[in-house]
Amino acid sequence: MPPRRRRRSEGPLTAAGLVRFFEDVEAKVKISPIMVIIVGIAISVMAAVLNIIFK
Repeated sequence: MPPRRRRRSEGPLTAAGLVRFFEDVEAKVKISPIMVIIVGIAISVMAAVLNIIFK
């Protein structure tokens, strides 16, 4: 049976400092799941209304 390879704790991205760079960036757009559902429903209703109006 071949010996198992050990998993390295640090990958090449961590060693290069790339992961830390992305952790420092905090400029994110935060949208709640409820807002996504509301916007989706609103777009669906608008599409249905426009379909009825311009039929």
